[in-house]
Amino acid sequence: MSNVDCSGRCDLHTHTQASDGMNSPAENVHLAKQKELAAIGITDHDTVAGIPQAVQAGLKYGITVVPGVEISTRMEGKDIHILGYHLRYEDPILLSRLDNLRTARAGRNGKILDKLGELGIEITMEEVIAGRGRELGPDDSIGRPHIAQVLVSKGYAADMREAFDKYLAEGAAAYISLPKVTPLEAFTWIREAGGVPVIAHPGLYGNDELVARIIEEGKPAGIEVYHSDHGPEDEARYIQLAAQYGLIMTGGSDYHGIRQGKVFHGDLGSRSVGLEVLEQLRSKAGL
Repeated sequence: MSNVDCSGRCDLHTHTQASDGMNSPAENVHLAKQKELAAIGITDHDTVAGIPQAVQAGLKYGITVVPGVEISTRMEGKDIHILGYHLRYEDPILLSRLDNLRTARAGRNGKILDKLGELGIEITMEEVIAGRGRELGPDDSIGRPHIAQVLVSKGYAADMREAFDKYLAEGAAAYISLPKVTPLEAFTWIREAGGVPVIAHPGLYGNDELVARIIEEGKPAGIEVYHSDHGPEDEARYIQLAAQYGLIMTGGSDYHGIRQGKVFHGDLGSRSVGLEVLEQLRSKAGL
């Protein structure tokens, strides 16, 4: 759902420097203000470290900040991402669980660099961290986009897409599977932290039967119908799936900022939903 006039609209899926985004949380909120959005979701990978700064910026700019997270899960050999909204982001059990996921991710990153080395591509973790442009915080998350950025900067790939296609995507030369929880476990984590679980970008998984099974077994509250990598046919399928299971239809750009002059996945605000979706999520969270 693209909108030229974004007034009263909400982009519920964005990333910041707390994980693999290029902007600070405050910068994302400021950008939302410039684009005349009403609300923005901060949904970093396996961390909630960016939320406090975003909330403060929301007060400054008059933008509603929806606290969220995107949890990396795996089921039947597929990476499945689960969004959680309106969590108690200072909940100690949630923070401990997310810390365990980041520890596993760090181990995976080291194995990716080892595999790249076997291919004759020498990249150090120091280079990956330096590419972020700022010091790595204790709750920050390093991911494959950071490695891809170094691959591009050192000339091993023409752009981020080629870096993933050749080396980092599932099935590519240096791909390493990350030990992950299941989507159903992520649903539980989010609910136990007072949040609302939503299946992220189902069109990227190429397996709608698996998506339907996850819905039937885990009963999430919503599904991300509108996403930068969803075309009109995808949206139509997931509108129908949401109606079948009574799910909230969320949406967002999955904005990660600008790398090598290109926006990844989509520009902030390029996918959005109305304020009624925000109210549905708030109601589901008991707010």
